[in-house]
Amino acid sequence: MEPILNVEALTKTYGGKGSRTNALRGLSFTVYPGEFVGIMGPSGSGKTTLLNCVSTIDAPTSGRIAVDGVSLTKLRGKALSKFRRERLGFIFQDCNLLDTLTGLENIALALTIGKADPRTVESRSRKAAQLLGVEEVLDKFPYQMSGGQQQRLAAARAMVTHPALVLADEPTGALDSKSAGLLLEQMEQLNREEGATILMVTHDAFAASWCTRILFLRDGELFQELHRGEGENRQSFFREILSVVSQLGGEGGHER
Repeated sequence: MEPILNVEALTKTYGGKGSRTNALRGLSFTVYPGEFVGIMGPSGSGKTTLLNCVSTIDAPTSGRIAVDGVSLTKLRGKALSKFRRERLGFIFQDCNLLDTLTGLENIALALTIGKADPRTVESRSRKAAQLLGVEEVLDKFPYQMSGGQQQRLAAARAMVTHPALVLADEPTGALDSKSAGLLLEQMEQLNREEGATILMVTHDAFAASWCTRILFLRDGELFQELHRGEGENRQSFFREILSVVSQLGGEGGHER
């Protein structure tokens, strides 16, 4: 099986000769189709820099990133924009919904920009909403939705184009525990039942415990890797994650 994401010897350096910061130091890993992978690490470990490089928001100093067999480091201009639009999905801490559009229109926008067949846009948008459990807010504007509903709608928007890889940056960071649990439950279901491949950066062990694998970063390098065993319950995996977090000296949150 070919990996969906292949990161090879990735480095990212900021600043000049007098004050250089090595945010990533030769990082390498792969993500295979259908995986739900979490990225954890203390502040300054490089996890946000990594996500920015994979999402093409930032360019690495050296190394290679390939998504679905396409080398992102070689794409430029319109080709890069097209690939990002069609093959990557994004879920941010701030859901970034457009206030003047309804829930249905916010989801459909991703398809419209991608020039999808107009005859399928509404049905595809409604199906994505159903998968994320937000059918009841499709006729509402963002200000009429709860924070959890907004974030699940944003997740539906990210999934509607059937991207090769979904990138989630602290998606539960602004949510209360109940809303966070609902979002993570829906994301796990998408991963398990729809085969969505997800890479999620989080500082929270509760959020990470829904993943199937965790990569822990420290000082821009891979510190440790945890796999959730087949049949292993989430509470047990949560305790394993907390154990590694304590070794890193970070705060991992509490079970909810």
